[in-house]
Amino acid sequence: MESYRGARTALIVGAGMAGLTAASAMARRGWQVEVAEIGPAGATAGWGLCLTGPSLRALDELGLADLCLAAGYGMSVITQVDVDGGLAAEVRLPRLIGAERPAMVGMARPALYRTLREQADRCGVVVHHGLTAAAVDQEGEQVRVQMSDGTVRRVALLVGADGIRSSVRRLLGLETSVEYHGQMVWRALVPRPPWATGIHQFAGKVNTAGLVPISDSQAYVFLTENGVERSVLPEVQLLPRLWQLLEDFPGRMVEVRSLVTGPTSVVRRPVLTAFLDGAWNRGTGVVIGDAAHAPAPQMASGAALAIEGGAVLAQELDRHTSIGAGLDAFVSRRAQRCRTLVETSVAIADLEQAQRHAEAYPLVDACHRQMAEPA
Repeated sequence: MESYRGARTALIVGAGMAGLTAASAMARRGWQVEVAEIGPAGATAGWGLCLTGPSLRALDELGLADLCLAAGYGMSVITQVDVDGGLAAEVRLPRLIGAERPAMVGMARPALYRTLREQADRCGVVVHHGLTAAAVDQEGEQVRVQMSDGTVRRVALLVGADGIRSSVRRLLGLETSVEYHGQMVWRALVPRPPWATGIHQFAGKVNTAGLVPISDSQAYVFLTENGVERSVLPEVQLLPRLWQLLEDFPGRMVEVRSLVTGPTSVVRRPVLTAFLDGAWNRGTGVVIGDAAHAPAPQMASGAALAIEGGAVLAQELDRHTSIGAGLDAFVSRRAQRCRTLVETSVAIADLEQAQRHAEAYPLVDACHRQMAEPA
């Protein structure tokens, strides 16, 4: 079975932050948008994330910033704590959506995805689950996409928003490497302590840990384990191992450790990065979000780049008379900005592993201020 619905049609592969933002932003500009997501409906990975200023600015254009602020926890300060438990630095983030609103919001991943999905539904976007792209061919001004269920889509635009291991990137013949940085990141959902009104990051003698509020009642603790091989631990080992790693931290992290209770609340993931040098587009296909630029989590800005990128893609397509010109302009506008974020996140990861925390703090501040510039 083949489907074709006219010239202003788009297929987006991946219903994550970049894909759903692009889908809504494009649909609001008159595109007929279909999204294919290989995962089941409602599935998310991890407990929470930060929406820093650039993502709130993009979401505000879609009318979603206040919904996210209401569903999450608004913050404006990152507090850095040294190995002895004393204050090392404070990063006061720029407020990009007005002085009366916070600079960023910590938010549960399911709540963010629900907000983005409901907006896509309101905009008339059609989302299919259990479906992805299997083959891609450029046919004149259209892209012919064979789907994993055997059906075929002929569309004006194909967008790969399918993550760091993007299959669309490969199908378009765009190659990049995925790098592991010797760090495993742990996260666990905990009750929010009353003192946690912003992000707190604690330097340890070996590792780094911290706490991010995601609602009035909840937060997630994170721990970056340095100098370890990439591995998978049995679920039964996760909770006792995280407790053991958190033992090295003094002060408020002693309280935070006591809040980590259930084994099902603990996740452990490798720190991976990727950056696609050169073009992100071929023909009328393009990759966005982590498929083009996946930073390390140290800048808490992966979501910001993904959401911002989805909005900018729609803007550039709207500004140009041809899809190819719009895609070229999109890549030109985004490449250096995203490279800066990815490279800074890697530099901070390296400084953490070298226990040179004092050198990392100014990098965090400077990069957040750079990301506050217009997208």
